[in-house]
Amino acid sequence: MAGIKDYQKDFIEFALQSHALRFGSFTLKSGRFSPYFFNIGNFHSGKELKQLSTFYAHAIKENFPEFDVLFGPSYKGIPLSVSTVMALSDIGVDVSYATNRKESKDHGEKGVIMGHPIAAKDRIVLIDDVVTSGISVEESLSLLHDIGAKNILGLIVSLDRKEKSLHTESSALRELGRQHDIKATAIVDIDTAIGYLRKSHPEIFQDGLYEKLLSYRKEYGSKD
Repeated sequence: MAGIKDYQKDFIEFALQSHALRFGSFTLKSGRFSPYFFNIGNFHSGKELKQLSTFYAHAIKENFPEFDVLFGPSYKGIPLSVSTVMALSDIGVDVSYATNRKESKDHGEKGVIMGHPIAAKDRIVLIDDVVTSGISVEESLSLLHDIGAKNILGLIVSLDRKEKSLHTESSALRELGRQHDIKATAIVDIDTAIGYLRKSHPEIFQDGLYEKLLSYRKEYGSKD
């Protein structure tokens, strides 16, 4: 399939085999009824987390060739940031990780940041699982600015659902990027995943699933 990278194909297969990506009928937090569901929480074994971090690492290297700190907001971002900096080191990219506490610590390693002490000069990339409303990312960006971060390059998530937000025709991921002047991207987006799976696993799309996906994308899909 033209335009799709090998690591993206492998990630889609991985998500399918791990049942992180499922097709059927699902009710989302937004109340929308979706013909597919993606849950990064299904990657929980050591082997799965190692594989997942490798996919993140390849996507990060492609999209952010030079940076200093990978910031993973608590809680899901903590294991993602730690495992991904290790995966990045395996492909020749040596960067630090940082994450935040929910409450500031006033003894020992004081403050809200764990890992690399954020400095104004640090070039930072955020890592998270998915973006729905964007609230958690907004909180992370606000925290980083409050502690003096001046050079936030972007955000990477696992899957871009490419759904318009409740208030705009743009996806929450793209809207975050525009609002904060950062690059917001994903390992893969749902359109690419569906296009690949139609060719590699046509049996998935029996019983009118593809038509349901098209209908869902027509109603809720973002314009970018």
